[in-house]
Amino acid sequence: MRLLLIAALALLTASCGPRPEAKVDPAFGQKVRTYLLANPEILIEVSNALKTKQARESLGVYRQQLERDPRDRVLNPNGRITVVQLFDYNCGYCKIIAPQVLELARTHPQVRFVFKDMVIFGETSEFAAAAAALASTPEQFIALHRDLMAAKPLNDAVAARIMAAHGIAPEAARREQASAARKRYLQDVHAIANGLAIEGTPAFIVGDTLIPGADPDALKAAIAAELRRKPGAGQQASTAPGKAASRPAGGA
Repeated sequence: MRLLLIAALALLTASCGPRPEAKVDPAFGQKVRTYLLANPEILIEVSNALKTKQARESLGVYRQQLERDPRDRVLNPNGRITVVQLFDYNCGYCKIIAPQVLELARTHPQVRFVFKDMVIFGETSEFAAAAAALASTPEQFIALHRDLMAAKPLNDAVAARIMAAHGIAPEAARREQASAARKRYLQDVHAIANGLAIEGTPAFIVGDTLIPGADPDALKAAIAAELRRKPGAGQQASTAPGKAASRPAGGA
């Protein structure tokens, strides 16, 4: 019954506008209205589905910025498909899925993993992200990223200790955090998120699939589907995550 009424709502929505030939039985329309008034959460469900649909249709507009921004950190740069993650170092769900993301990068050298800093949890997250941007090798980035994600909670003191342990001076991270280039990068990421109606972290984009939240099964399924869609004829030579990465985000 619920699905029938959702379909009816879609029919009513589709009937709006200058289409005089589209008519809805008044009695049926009243039943739908009565049901929706009694179950308004369905309207939220439909609205969320519409936002998701619109976001997916907008992915093509942002493809270059999502996948090929030289300021992002990238593992497996020669992979034939790309996974983009928007994340925050103090996001609890980002912390939960972080080990699985790094493991996927390690075991799937044919998949590029792009890490975009969508800072939403404040100054400590900016501090940590700036440090990760200064990592000079993929190995250093992976180790720093892993330990920043593992810290619960992550505060400035803990972040500074992790940076120092991995060869990043906290003072250098502060300078990077305050730089105009870094601030512009964070603004650009938020502009993309707003354009795609992404309201929280983590969020993943795999081809034309947008995955909101920490859903490893959906992420693995999207990767498998995209690999099937782009078979191995164009596969690049395997490159382990520890072998290559992009230049530091916001750096020179």
